[in-house]
Amino acid sequence: MEAPAAPHNPAETQLTVTSPEQMRELGRRLAKLLRAGDLVMLTGELGAGKTTLTRGLGEGLGVRGAVTSPTFVIARVHPALGDGPPLVHVDAYRLSGGLDEMEDLDLDVSLPDSVIVVEWGEGKVEELTEDRLQVVIHRAVGDTTDEVRHVTVTGLGERWAEAGLETLAG
Repeated sequence: MEAPAAPHNPAETQLTVTSPEQMRELGRRLAKLLRAGDLVMLTGELGAGKTTLTRGLGEGLGVRGAVTSPTFVIARVHPALGDGPPLVHVDAYRLSGGLDEMEDLDLDVSLPDSVIVVEWGEGKVEELTEDRLQVVIHRAVGDTTDEVRHVTVTGLGERWAEAGLETLAG
């Protein structure tokens, strides 16, 4: 009898970002690793830089339209200008339920052909796929003008085992 396969260890990279432009550049570098079918979950306090990172992703993916926070429309689709996948940008902040409430957005239908980025998606979209990228952005809270962000990028599942997350630090 064979022993069960060991669970896959997640790939992880930690970075320090010191400005909004560096956060956008991180998004542009991350876009080079993304392909259709990828789910990216962004977690961080208000003002941490989730939308700024997504703006860089949109630039790197070469999609149409300005990437802005979809807080009030919940989801925004940015079609590809070239051969790459479209970007579906979701803000789940105002959604209280899990995947059931998200079902109306048809993310499961969009996922195979798109890169889906979900802000505030923790506990809401994990069931979409075992292979996902989790990006956690920590910033100083309170009365501060500190621009420093500590970003942890974790790739879960086989898709991210050899995806080259270490190149993000470059």
